[in-house]
Amino acid sequence: SAPLLQAAGKKNSLNLLTLTEAELEEQFVRGDGPGGQATNKTNNCVVLKHIPSGIVVKCHQTRSVEQNRKIAREILQEKVDLFYKGEDSDVFKEQKASEKKKQEKKRRAKENLERKRHFKEMQQLEKK
Repeated sequence: SAPLLQAAGKKNSLNLLTLTEAELEEQFVRGDGPGGQATNKTNNCVVLKHIPSGIVVKCHQTRSVEQNRKIAREILQEKVDLFYKGEDSDVFKEQKASEKKKQEKKRRAKENLERKRHFKEMQQLEKK
């Protein structure tokens, strides 16, 4: 179910499993990545673990600990929902719909490119 977990991070999913604070283990660690002193010397990166499933989320999207805590809980909730519900999860369905739209857009772009190429060939034949 590892590929299923990558679908998390999508918004507008309303029917998610609820998490209780007793199921969560929270740590604050130093962030990493670009940003120098602003990120490397402050403990505003949130590591959140869902004890029953063992799913761990690390969130360091903002400099605010409170915002990172909120974002980490949202992401964890979506991942736990995917873990337990699998393909029945709203997050999974939303991700599949997004993939389908992307493939359709790609297909249309390819058709348009093919049409343009054909049109140019016809123009060059008319010139000769």
